[in-house]
Amino acid sequence: MSGSKATLCGIALALLAAACGGGGGGGSSTGGGVPVVDPTPGPSCEQFDSTFAAIQKLVFENKGCTQDVCHGSARSGGLDLRPGAAYANLLEAPSQRSANPRIQPGEPSESFLYQKLSAATLPGSFTVGGSPMPSGLAPLSENELQAIRLWIEAGAPETGSVGDAETGTSDTIGKLLDACLPPAGPITIEPLKPPAANEGVQFVMPTYLLPASTEQEICFASYYDISGSVPPELQDAERGVFYMNGSRIRQDPQSHHFIFKHSGLDASYVHDPAFGTWTCHGGAHAGEVCEPTDLAFCGEGLCTSQVRNTVACIGYGPPDGALDLASGGLAGAQTAQQYVPPRDGVYREVPLRGILYWNSHAFNLTSEDHDMNGRINLFYAHDRRFQWIDGTDASRVYIAAGQPPYTIQSYCADHVVPQDVQVISISSHTHKRGKRFWVEAPDGSQIYESLFYSDPVEQQYDPPLQFDSADPKDRTLRFCATYNNGVKDDGSPDPSTVTRLSRMPDRASCKPVACTAGKIGAACSGAEDDATCDSSPGAGDGECDACAITAGVTTENEMFVIVPAYVRKTD
Repeated sequence: MSGSKATLCGIALALLAAACGGGGGGGSSTGGGVPVVDPTPGPSCEQFDSTFAAIQKLVFENKGCTQDVCHGSARSGGLDLRPGAAYANLLEAPSQRSANPRIQPGEPSESFLYQKLSAATLPGSFTVGGSPMPSGLAPLSENELQAIRLWIEAGAPETGSVGDAETGTSDTIGKLLDACLPPAGPITIEPLKPPAANEGVQFVMPTYLLPASTEQEICFASYYDISGSVPPELQDAERGVFYMNGSRIRQDPQSHHFIFKHSGLDASYVHDPAFGTWTCHGGAHAGEVCEPTDLAFCGEGLCTSQVRNTVACIGYGPPDGALDLASGGLAGAQTAQQYVPPRDGVYREVPLRGILYWNSHAFNLTSEDHDMNGRINLFYAHDRRFQWIDGTDASRVYIAAGQPPYTIQSYCADHVVPQDVQVISISSHTHKRGKRFWVEAPDGSQIYESLFYSDPVEQQYDPPLQFDSADPKDRTLRFCATYNNGVKDDGSPDPSTVTRLSRMPDRASCKPVACTAGKIGAACSGAEDDATCDSSPGAGDGECDACAITAGVTTENEMFVIVPAYVRKTD
């Protein structure tokens, strides 16, 4: 990977992290999810027409949750899990013992049902009101709990099969539940409800087509003006800003990351040739040429610029729209659901009007085309004492590049916290071969850990962490990650998870040096050297396809980024 492209990718992740604002996830959790425990299908599995149908029968019913004295006719805790009633009682339904809904689409750790199930299967993983579930019965197995987590993470759909984040197939959940499921299809998530008028504002991403079996990253622009809808006390009309504290994003689970940022440009730039032709997306006027500053022209749709393929909108739009990593990012997510909770006294200043950039990186691992959806709620800051500051560190973004196939290695780097700030949150970013990410304080104590790249922990610190020493070494965080490039739990080579030329979108970055068939794990020399991998001379069963870890922006490449957020007290 060239230095210039590495810089672009580093900026892309910095933008994402700045947008995320370093935080999310309700409830108290010890980690990012549940490890899969060698799922193995039985000799015959029961056939179901959807992931939820399998969960309803094999978990809720078979585990005793639908008994009359539990969540049957007695409706313990107000919850009815019987067939035909369960789904409506779960999705975004309020719970009696938690501020979290029973299921928050896209976010297991904010779902009270998952917290209750996890508390029984993995004691100590969550602190919950009432008793863990199932109450008085055997807890779910770790595999069953993992199936629930993956289903919720994918939006908790009532119909269709959920695919995993690496292969896109329904086999993973099928094996976890010992169920036969139809092929996975793309998921359209439940739309995010807008906040109350005095609590915040919602932005709706125009839908765009994500073709079957593709991965793409796009950027487009839209103009907005919310000066008439933000309450006067929550804006500074003279300076043209309003005050924001926290956000929630919900997007279709095909997304790898999403960035929503202000370009720094005002209405005078909308007709710059760099934006191309503006047209309506969605609604009755879809496809018609539109005037971007006429916010009523497209009706229910949105007037947007020409869609272009680009990383994090780098180089997109007029040259005057220079990147402002600290203030441009308004919201962002690496998961289907991202919640950055408002923090007491924390605020950011956001322009009341101007040109927005929408950056979406998504992969559709199914055989069906899909229209991608996304919504963003920005919450108002009523109390303004501490200004939010992004602390993203992508300086060693490609630290794992070059790690040989069939190896497990860990890498560490240092991040120095500024002296005049407090750390309010930490998150992380790796891709699919990143298996563990952790952060140590200057005294060596662990202050952060995340185990799932597709659902990184958003660790909040309340009270914030303070490192006041004038000596930088006393303000230095050590952040580390472990990458598994194709090693099974028993230590043997795993050709299904190793970096492979045949699966790389950027084929030039992957140089095969090890066998994936025949003499699996043996050394070879390039894609034309399959014969070296033959199990015996002339067998013709060899394949030279395994590469070292590569640097880049797709999930087949790898990244290494720490995402802290700071606050600084204002006068």
